Amino acid sequence: MSKEESYSAKRLVDAVVEGIQEKKGTNIAVLDLTELDNSVCEYFIICDGDSNTHVDAVAGSVEDIVRKKTTERPYHSEGFENAEWILLDYVDVVVHVFQRSMRSFYNLEGLWADAKRTDIENLF
Repeated sequence: MSKEESYSAKRLVDAVVEGIQEKKGTNIAVLDLTELDNSVCEYFIICDGDSNTHVDAVAGSVEDIVRKKTTERPYHSEGFENAEWILLDYVDVVVHVFQRSMRSFYNLEGLWADAKRTDIENLF
């Protein structure tokens, strides 16, 4: 990975975190997968929302802020129908916005426990 690609992914991570915080998404974890063999992307960003409406709003905010800050759009997204787990795939960065119970059930942090993890403090 070149320095430019790394910088681009980190800019995208920062924009995603800002989008999550804009709508008061909580328990943000950034998993750095760059040092792992066979990883699907460079970063996973995982957060919580309190309800279907909140999860939907957080994911929408991420899309808006990322588009404004980086001009990127998700390559793929899914989960907006029931808004229990919305996935936004930006290729190098994959965002997971969960309702708490779904996050606990799927335990992505446990599945990717070898990744370097950075927890972002809740703003409120």
